[in-house]
Parts: sequence; C-alpha cells; structure tokens
Amino acid sequence: MPQYSKRCLFAGTGAQRLVEAVAKHLSRINRKPQSVSPALVGKWANAETRVQLQTNVRGADVFIFQSFADQVNDRIMELMLLVDAALRASADRITVVAPYLPYSKQEKKVRGREPIAAKVLANMLRAAGANRVISVDLHERAIQGFYDIPFDHLTALGVLAEHLAKLGYNRNDSVVVAPDEGAMEKSMALAQMLGVDVAVVLKRHPEEDPESVETAAFIGNVKGRRAVIWDDMILGGSTLVNAAEEVLKGGAKEVVACITHAILCGTAVQQIEASKLSKLIVSDTTAPERAYASEKITVASIAGLLAEAIDHIHRNLSVSELLPDEV
Repeated sequence: MPQYSKRCLFAGTGAQRLVEAVAKHLSRINRKPQSVSPALVGKWANAETRVQLQTNVRGADVFIFQSFADQVNDRIMELMLLVDAALRASADRITVVAPYLPYSKQEKKVRGREPIAAKVLANMLRAAGANRVISVDLHERAIQGFYDIPFDHLTALGVLAEHLAKLGYNRNDSVVVAPDEGAMEKSMALAQMLGVDVAVVLKRHPEEDPESVETAAFIGNVKGRRAVIWDDMILGGSTLVNAAEEVLKGGAKEVVACITHAILCGTAVQQIEASKLSKLIVSDTTAPERAYASEKITVASIAGLLAEAIDHIHRNLSVSELLPDEV
C-alpha cells in the first residue's frame, strides 16, 4: 500500500466552514498542524467557473470537500474542476468528500423517459479523475454501486445519538419515529443506540402531485412520550411538519427532530419555526447559513467523524471500524 507523506485539504464554496472544522480535528488527532490548502474558486466575467489550486500537490494525498445545500449545479462544476486541477497537478490520490451527494433522490427511474441523475454524477466524478468518495447517510445505499472506485459510506447517527443523549432522549419516556417507510432502518438503529422504542408514520405521494406528501397511517405507541423524528434529509419541510402533527395527535407530549442533511429549500425554515416541533437538530453535512440563523435549529458537527475517516484513509487503516455496530 502506498504511503502518503503530504495531505492536502481543499474546499469548494459550499464547504469552507466544514473543511476548517475538519482541519482543526485532524490537527488534534495527529498532534501537528493541518491547514486548509488555498485555492481560487470563483467566476470568470461570463459566469463560467474559475478554479486554481494555489499550493503544490505533486505526489500528495488530496481531499476535496464540497457541500450542496444550494447553488447545486455551480458547486458540482466547482468540484469537477477542483478534481481535474489536482489530477493535472500530479496529485497521487484524489478523494472527494461530499457528505451530502446531490441528485440522490434521482437514483432510479420512477416514470418513463427520466434520467438516473445519481448515476450521471458518479460517471462525472470518475471521468474527472476522482479516486475515492466519502459520503454520509446516502438516501439510498444502492447509490454506492454506481461508483467504480472506493466509496466510504459514513453515518451521522452516532453524532446525532450522542447529542440527543446529552439532552435526555435516551430514557424510557422517549421514542424514535420514522417519518416514512424509507427511514425505518436508520430510525431503528438510532433507537437502538438510545435504548428506546421506535414508531413509523406511513405516507404517500399523490399521483397528481408527486412532490406533495399525504399521511396514510401511524404505527407505534407515542402516548405520553417525547418523540424524536429521524430522517436522512429535509428539503421543503412538509414531510417533517406533517409527521410531527401526526405524532402529537398520537398523544406524544413533545416532538423534536434530527436530520442528517439540512437542505432547507424555499420556506422550510419558516415552516419549521411555525410548526409544533420543539427543536430541529441537524448535522453540518450541508449546514446552510439559514440553519445557523434559526433559534429552533441546532447544528451538531460531523467534522470529528470526517477527520477520523480521512486520517484512517491517509494511513491506510480500516474505515469500517468507525461505523456503529447497529448500522
């Protein structure tokens, strides 16, 4: 196995806050300074993306961060050009750190004549020159199969569970609620970490309006309990708000939510603030500024988890041992 003496961290415009936090954790782990390498990432006069790495990466182990809460297509282009720049500058290995992978909800054809956008993104990253990908809580695990390069799939469940435990949601009066069938597996894992029960809200998307959500049924006992709703992402907020209302109708005395990817499109923040949720806890896989600006939203950082994964990859150690046994 190759040994890399030099490790470089770069970031697109969506991940500056996260990469700086990861660098601080790596400095503590390795007991020596880890800086974020400088790069020019901006626009030319005609709005085309402009990228230039401003440090020598020849023979280096390069990690390129990008986040996609908004300006998704521009940030994808930034990422592709950062990868290409590192490849052409003779980096030894290029790892893309994209905690939230965009287009993950388009991992299969639902209707005729649709693309599989998640596969297109995988092809683009491989063609650009990426050697490895790190991501967190994929919307569908099968997306890993779209990549013909090593893919490290981490989970924020441990970080979120630790935060919830500190708030007292690991006692008998708590219950984890999955807002739909797709969230059941991870919700059960979170419940096991906290040592509490699990329930589920069943939903459906009307044929005439596939982006809207209707609640079909509620299964589980939440009466008199503090409910924790888990989901992998929040887009517009309607699924989460509807789930919170159903849980309260079921007799819960309080509802909080924890979400890995806070996309928070459109009026999502306003919906959360006006909802009956007591609190929304999100990780910083995307962490848009609108999340930090809301008093109802708390950000729990996964920077430590990413730093551990990067350190293991750099030193050719197992990444699997960083995953909770329940996942």
